[in-house]
Amino acid sequence: MNLSLYSIQAFIILDTEGNRVLAKYYRPKSHPQGESKEWPTLKDQKAFEKGLWAKTKKAGGDIILYDSHLAVYKHSLDLIFYFIAGPTENDLMISAALTSLIDALTMLLRNSLEKRGVLENLDLVLLCLDETIDDGIIVDTDSTAIASRVSRPRPDTTEIVINEQTIMSAYQTVKEKMQQRIGQL
Repeated sequence: MNLSLYSIQAFIILDTEGNRVLAKYYRPKSHPQGESKEWPTLKDQKAFEKGLWAKTKKAGGDIILYDSHLAVYKHSLDLIFYFIAGPTENDLMISAALTSLIDALTMLLRNSLEKRGVLENLDLVLLCLDETIDDGIIVDTDSTAIASRVSRPRPDTTEIVINEQTIMSAYQTVKEKMQQRIGQL
């Protein structure tokens, strides 16, 4: 029985040709020196990603068991988003987390969830990922909450014009208030 909070082993974004756009592999603190036994080298990671892409390049499914790992994936325009987990993990929870991450990214990138938009806004993508998954642990599945915590503050649309007239007006107001206060004493 799996009683660990660690659910996600990897987050991967591949393009339609199987090339890596973004990959983040999670290593639980319980591993010696933080090293994972699954994919210790970049070569192993790339080989896993190529095989995973070969199995999932055609749209159709959204959950497969590949190489003793549960792979939950979603296709976008020219990208495929993956959450990789152990075979005993709750696939519904992982699917909900991936869906919320993609929905949050769609909101933040203004419905252009494509390779160019992801690469140009890589900071937002990584912040969304960090708000959804923290070191392999699913922490949030509410896409609106994730997007609101990640979104950049909008610039103030009303500009305050400070000139000599507004400064003199403020001075007059302060002067009148002070005279009223002194008069009350």
